Amino acid sequence: MSSSPLNENPSPDIYIPEQWSDAAESIAHCSTSTPPIALICGAKNCGKTTFSRHVLNVLLNSGHSKVAYLDTDVGQPEFTPPGFLSLTIVDRVTPDLKIPCLKTPERCLFFGDVSSKTDPSAYLNYLFATYDYFRKEYCTSSKEENPPRTKLPLIVNTPGWVKGVGYDVLVEMLKYICPTHVVKIGISSENKNLPAGEFWLDGEHDGTINLIEITSARQDSFNRSLLVQKDSRLLRDLRIMAYFRQCFPSDSDISTIKELAHALASHCPYEVPISSIKVQHLHCEVPSSEMFYSLNASIVGLAVGSEGPENLPWCLGLGIVRGIDTAKGVLYVITPVPHSALHKVNLLLQGYIQIPTCLLQVKGCISPYISASVLTTS
Repeated sequence: MSSSPLNENPSPDIYIPEQWSDAAESIAHCSTSTPPIALICGAKNCGKTTFSRHVLNVLLNSGHSKVAYLDTDVGQPEFTPPGFLSLTIVDRVTPDLKIPCLKTPERCLFFGDVSSKTDPSAYLNYLFATYDYFRKEYCTSSKEENPPRTKLPLIVNTPGWVKGVGYDVLVEMLKYICPTHVVKIGISSENKNLPAGEFWLDGEHDGTINLIEITSARQDSFNRSLLVQKDSRLLRDLRIMAYFRQCFPSDSDISTIKELAHALASHCPYEVPISSIKVQHLHCEVPSSEMFYSLNASIVGLAVGSEGPENLPWCLGLGIVRGIDTAKGVLYVITPVPHSALHKVNLLLQGYIQIPTCLLQVKGCISPYISASVLTTS
């Protein structure tokens, strides 16, 4: 594992069936007076992200110079590391639908886990706040604005957890966003699919919503739509490693996990005065006496705290707490977030996103994160 390429892609080749192309074209060329808001939903691994990428390209090739992308899948996000809900403004076509690419979102919130089941209420609050930002910035414009603000189409990619509480979360999402188009991707195994029709409307028909039902592009020899089998944990680890690879110049000779582990272990961290930041644990209570032990060797969200109970802290990216010196009163943090933006950070958010184990177990590399003396107490 230590010599595996960082850009390894375990997904199969991509096939776009005619049904998918027709659905994407109908969204891009809809006759509504405002740009479309398309929400993509379906069971886990049915092809939602691939279809979302395809629609994104079709919209960009159909006269839209920019398209907004609201990613609500904290486990397998499109443009960010795991654990984020984000709004990204995309202005370029994705040339290869098989390869996810990291982009800097315009706004993101760090949920801190790979599933909304940890805290569905907090997850929905994060989602609503991000969507509200989109509405404010890209859906409305005042008469005083000159030139008027450009309104953008929006693609909403959703998680594949569509049963139990996951179903309830999706229903709340649909009711709040009120998309112009809902694309529902189904497979041959009916028990894994969402209910038929406009399932979120309690039996009432809404003529303003275009419901598009398509099947997964992955099929067996009997032309039955199948789920694409993916190693979710591996994909998340690869995405985290690709994110922290950005700490180094793109032309650096770092192409394997072993090389990245060595580079991170020797990388000069930022010194962050403990007195200048607050620490928030997102999904658990940590005694103050144990805070530094919990924080050390962890991945944290680098956030800008807001005043008031309703204002959620926007996040600028992730950092690795490389070490803590309590005598000097500093944290040592590794992050690819630009130095020019780091002065805004006043809050560290700790969730359940962890350093990939393969980075800690590289042969010949002494990892600072699993050494015996991690804290200076004297």
